[in-house]
Parts: sequence; C-alpha cells; structure tokens
Amino acid sequence: MVAVHDPTLVHPDLVRLTNALGDPAADLAILAEGNTSARLGDGRVVVKASGSNLASATAEDFVVVDVPPLVDLMTDPGSTQEDLTAALDAGVVAGRHRRGSIEALVHAAVHALAPADRPLYVGHTHPTPVLGLLASVVAEHAWSEWVYSDEAVVVGRPLYVPYAQPGIDLGRVYYDALRRRLDDTGEMPQLILLGNHGIVAVSPTAAGVEAVSAMAVKGARVRIAAYSVGGVAALPAASVERFFARADIAERRGDLATG
Repeated sequence: MVAVHDPTLVHPDLVRLTNALGDPAADLAILAEGNTSARLGDGRVVVKASGSNLASATAEDFVVVDVPPLVDLMTDPGSTQEDLTAALDAGVVAGRHRRGSIEALVHAAVHALAPADRPLYVGHTHPTPVLGLLASVVAEHAWSEWVYSDEAVVVGRPLYVPYAQPGIDLGRVYYDALRRRLDDTGEMPQLILLGNHGIVAVSPTAAGVEAVSAMAVKGARVRIAAYSVGGVAALPAASVERFFARADIAERRGDLATG
C-alpha cells in the first residue's frame, strides 16, 4: 500500500506545527484548508489527511505515504486523478475513511527532491494577503525582488509556480518547477509561491516552517502597502547578493532554518 494510517508515527512537533498554522489569528488557513508533512527516518512521509482541520488536528489526522510511487504518478503522463486518489487511500479506520490530502503531491515532490539524509518539514497554507497578490496581475513578479533585508534572510530566493488544478495536474507542474530550480541553483527553495493558490514553506524544523510562513505574510503586506502608494522600490540585487555572502548573515539564516 502507498498510504497507511499509523498515529504512532506522527511526531508531536508535526502536530504542534499543524495546529499553529491553523490558528485563526495567523490567517494562514480556515476550515480544512492547508496541510503539513514531515519526513520519517525510513524515507516515508507523514502528511495531513484530507478533510482534517489544521487547528484541531491530532495524530489521528495524518497518514503515512511512500514517496516513490507518488513521484511515479507525477512523472507518468498517463496517470490520472483517480490513480492519485487510490494511491492516497489508507482505508477505513474507526468508521472514518482516511486518505492523504489531495495536495499530498506538493509535499511528496519536496521530500523526493531534497537531500534524503536530513529532517524535513513542509507546511502548505493559503494566507489571505499572500493569496491576494498571487491572484493579482503582479503575481508572477511580486516576489522576483526583495523588499527588505530580513525577508531575504528568512525566505531566501522564493520560487513561483503558475496555477494548476490541485491534484495530479498541480503535482506535475510543481515537481517540474522544483526540479528545474534545483538544477539551476542546487538549492531547495524555502518558500514556494503557487499562483492563485497559496504558499509552501520548507525547513529542517517545524519552527522554521512557521518562520518562513510568517515572513511570507509580512512580505505580502509590505508589497501591498508599497503598491498602494505607487509601487515597490526593491532592494538592489547586487546589494542582496553581498548581504547573502556575509558570514554573520549566513549564520543567522542557519539559526532561523533550525528554529
């Protein structure tokens, strides 16, 4: 089976992260929006189950999935949404059907392409200010430059992925975009922006996912404020590159990445 239900494999840090991202005060997700995941030591991934609320999720609200079969689905042009739905089905547990989130491929792609020898957490949410920009005419270019230095430190170089229907279609577009970025830079982006959809935050720790998510929201609010008074005056690219190269900033980024 590709997916199984085993609450004993769900780390408390993943549950805490999930609840934090679903906190209404954070405005990252409402109802059953959003999903989270964490890598297990054997390479499998724990991902939130479909229909579960982030804010109230417990260890019961996750399934464990094998990543390679999901990558096969994303890379096989003949695979269908029905194939994905079947692969994510963990069966009926205590009278309730358990199935991995429809957006599980967003997580599987990151876990498949990131180095396999380290912990990894992923959080996918739909923050209102960010989604406002991602649904606008400036979506593709809004994050092409940094607007303040702390944003550059926390989120690094974001990746924009154009809209595709959630499920197998998004999985294919998303996987290809991630692979191209890794081929170009050798680095997994910490923030991925999904057109007309939301964000994906990636970090070795749960705290890092929270930090990247929060900074994405602040960055969106800063951009919206700047656009409202005539446009964004971005940081000079050469200055940001020198900023990244500083030893103190590299240390600070490392500290943030590990929580």
